[in-house]
Amino acid sequence: MSTAGAWFTVAVPAALVGAASFGMASAVQQRATKQVPNIRTLNPRLLFELVRKPVWLASVGTVIIGLSLQVVALAYGPLMLVQPLLVTSVLFAAVHAAWLAHRRLDRLVVLGALSCMGGLSAFLLLARPKGGTETIDLRAVPLAVLLGALTVACLLAASHFPGEIRVIALALATGVIYGVTAALMKVVADQFRTGGIAAPFQHWVLYAVCLVGPCGFLLSQNAFQQGKLISPALAVITTVDPLVGVAIGIDWFGESVNSTPAVLGGEAVATLAIVGGIVLLTHRGEALRRVLEQAGPPEDENDRTWG
Repeated sequence: MSTAGAWFTVAVPAALVGAASFGMASAVQQRATKQVPNIRTLNPRLLFELVRKPVWLASVGTVIIGLSLQVVALAYGPLMLVQPLLVTSVLFAAVHAAWLAHRRLDRLVVLGALSCMGGLSAFLLLARPKGGTETIDLRAVPLAVLLGALTVACLLAASHFPGEIRVIALALATGVIYGVTAALMKVVADQFRTGGIAAPFQHWVLYAVCLVGPCGFLLSQNAFQQGKLISPALAVITTVDPLVGVAIGIDWFGESVNSTPAVLGGEAVATLAIVGGIVLLTHRGEALRRVLEQAGPPEDENDRTWG
């Protein structure tokens, strides 16, 4: 099978089904976080509270399925192809959250999600990614330091600002960590594909995934717990994740993109669509937060998580 054939017959379907798995799991997890005490950021106690919820445990199984499909997609396609496809999990999550809460899907939430998805899709089509190598060396240090500083800044913002700003800051930090994790998983997937099942255990990258990945997952649960709606947080996570993946693909792995002036202009418009979608979702989330707070506590808190 040719490289292009593998991209569209293996990588793309695996990434899309994985995105559906992530979306469904995120909707369930957001509901579960509302049923446990509000716990400070990065406190592992939150996971100990959630693990008592059978539905949350089932959602973790769905996440594992999604991660497995993501590894398959990364093994056959470049990082800049696979990661943007995962943003479709926003729409899957919004639909599933509305279904779980027995409510109609909010139109502005859908519009914001579609804006993010359309922007990333346009960015990908214009960029025309080409695969590079799957090795990490000292050239990764500057970008790694920058991403680490951004994560710390987001955590500091989340600790000082309430409401949707806190949600977006937590989601942004989660997206950065997920993007780094995906890049490391790309290396692990290539080691497994070329060297067999034992090869990843002989390198540090697999152990870095085991350390960084759970931190990102814990942050995602914090973001879900703080937000009234799932879409704003998940839109930021699933948009920042592939954008970080694109930066890492270029800087670490030598993946290349089309960079003619016309394409760069189109990519700028696509980026504006992404930002506009996130702003719309954030604004809608804050507006619905105020409406729900004025309405008082419902009989079932879970009925508030529909988009």
